[in-house]
Amino acid sequence: MSDLFSLATAREAKPAKSSGRGTTNTYDASAIEVLEGLEPVRRRPGMYIGGTDEPALHHLVAEVLDNAMDEAVAGHASNIWIALSADNRVEVRDNGRGIPVDPHPKFPKQSALEVILTTLHSGGKFSDKAYATSGGLHGVGVSVVNALSDDLHVQVMRDGHVWSQHYSRGAPQGKIKNTGKTRDRGTSIIFHPDPEIFGAAARFKPERLYRMARSKAYLHRGVTIHWKCDPKIIKDQTPAEDTFHFAGGIRDYLESELDGRPLIGRIFSGTADLADNMGRVEWAVAWPDDHEDGFLNTYCNTVPTPEGGTHEAGLRAALARGIKAYGDRTGNKKSGIITAEDVVGAASGILSLFLRNPQFQGQTKEKLASAEATRLVDNAVKDHFDHWLTDNPKESTALLEFFIERAEERARKKNEKESRKGAARRQRLPGKLADCTRAEPEGTEIFLVEGDSAGGSAKQARARDTQAILPLRGKILNVANATGEKLENNKELADLVTALGGGSGRQFDVNKLRYERIIIMTDADVDGAHIASLLITFFFLQMRELVSSGRLYLAQPPLYRVAAGGKSIYARDEAERDKIIAHEFKGHRTEISRFKGLGEMMPAQLKETTMDPARRSLIRVDMTDAEKAAGDMIERLMGKSAESRFQFIQENAQFVSALDV
Repeated sequence: MSDLFSLATAREAKPAKSSGRGTTNTYDASAIEVLEGLEPVRRRPGMYIGGTDEPALHHLVAEVLDNAMDEAVAGHASNIWIALSADNRVEVRDNGRGIPVDPHPKFPKQSALEVILTTLHSGGKFSDKAYATSGGLHGVGVSVVNALSDDLHVQVMRDGHVWSQHYSRGAPQGKIKNTGKTRDRGTSIIFHPDPEIFGAAARFKPERLYRMARSKAYLHRGVTIHWKCDPKIIKDQTPAEDTFHFAGGIRDYLESELDGRPLIGRIFSGTADLADNMGRVEWAVAWPDDHEDGFLNTYCNTVPTPEGGTHEAGLRAALARGIKAYGDRTGNKKSGIITAEDVVGAASGILSLFLRNPQFQGQTKEKLASAEATRLVDNAVKDHFDHWLTDNPKESTALLEFFIERAEERARKKNEKESRKGAARRQRLPGKLADCTRAEPEGTEIFLVEGDSAGGSAKQARARDTQAILPLRGKILNVANATGEKLENNKELADLVTALGGGSGRQFDVNKLRYERIIIMTDADVDGAHIASLLITFFFLQMRELVSSGRLYLAQPPLYRVAAGGKSIYARDEAERDKIIAHEFKGHRTEISRFKGLGEMMPAQLKETTMDPARRSLIRVDMTDAEKAAGDMIERLMGKSAESRFQFIQENAQFVSALDV
């Protein structure tokens, strides 16, 4: 298959064993590995579906379902069937045109069906010849599903005939066959995810696929989706069979999500064609009057975009401009303080865009990046919003007052934050401190992190109202053997003392601390432990009451992530990693990631494992009954006497089973 897409990657040259006069490895043409066909997908599934965990597993179904939805949106299919069997197989079938089966002009020995299923970047959606708008744009969706399935069977009903072909791990297991005649039409794909990729324990979740099918039916009111699942694998209230058809489209979906919640005014919903014949947009937005959290679910060409993007920016701009213009028309001068966040932050809504040739960030399409979408959506929605506000003056006035209240509350909080910042400036807080917004110390905490890289991740992962971040520059001064003058002139420690606000030494006052908890968060390795030891020594010697009052903590970031199938577990060290593999993933192929440091972790991972109060685990530094012993140990290990440390090492070396150097 030399004509198919190939990917060349250079393998890292590992040094061979040497006698001390150099290595025997050379870097030449033999070190270049060529991955042909679908092998890049199997080697690096994360590049195509985001990983091998549960979301990635279910992304396979989304890829196939999106193809069926594209047929429906284009007007060629009216029904889609999705079924989940007890042996973890999924079937997606539609009554569309059917994938072409005639020989491909570029590959005359292969049918177009085989080219689509075995070649990356192949398909009918690169131009608007077959589809005006579509969710599959990169030509990798169904071929990726094929590559990551150990068994896939495709059946095409087209031009009065039934065509079938079987695949395994991306390779055809025979030629395409004409298996009979039919009056039906469409495409059916049945696939089983490869245990070598996702793990033997990986299973599709009926409730997750059910929600996926239901949401797709809302997004296109012209389609009927039929759901079926083997009852033996359903563990909750998910029905074994159901049919979805929603004449009201996303408005029906929003009404079902709001489920009787009190609203300010009515639901603002509609559909409009985009300028320049670029597609169309549908929306449904409401403003609940119950102070519960809102939501804004966005889609492009029926593909969910959980991170929003340019179409969401267009909706936000249209709503903000519309309500401010209404305020101007009615003479309410306060409307000028309203921002898009005041309007959308309190809303619950759905936005569905159908756009020609959209651009997404990444293959998993979680964020729309098409620059023109902002202008197109803004212009399309604003006119409708203007008319809606004018036609409902009583409800519109109530909405306007609601937004003004939110804007005033936002301004009040901003003033409080500025007051806190002003107090911080008067205290000359260090510039690297990312302070929390809450003025009083109750419920607040400060994370002392190692370096700017870790500080950057922590700042993105934190809860801004209660969590502050202070990056430290590597290993701080060892105060146990430093002179008073050296301690006084150390800027890193001076910044730390200023940030905490309670002073140090004899002047320390625990009641003046600016935070309720002080949390040391360093890398889960030897260097991190050393930095934590230096900080504990500093607090013990210079702010002892902080320690004795139980306000000093150690965070417990993971060192490893162990994953198999749809399950991921984090481990703090090698022993915990090995225990997890032996007990949680016994007999399964695991994917093990080692974090080089906090700065290498994604903010979401850092939040989930280490910073979120609902899920994290902290160690409190406690010396209630052992203050003298703690002081003696600190003096022995951190003090000026190198002989004491050497003696300690000699006494305890026999207990070391693993040494990280």
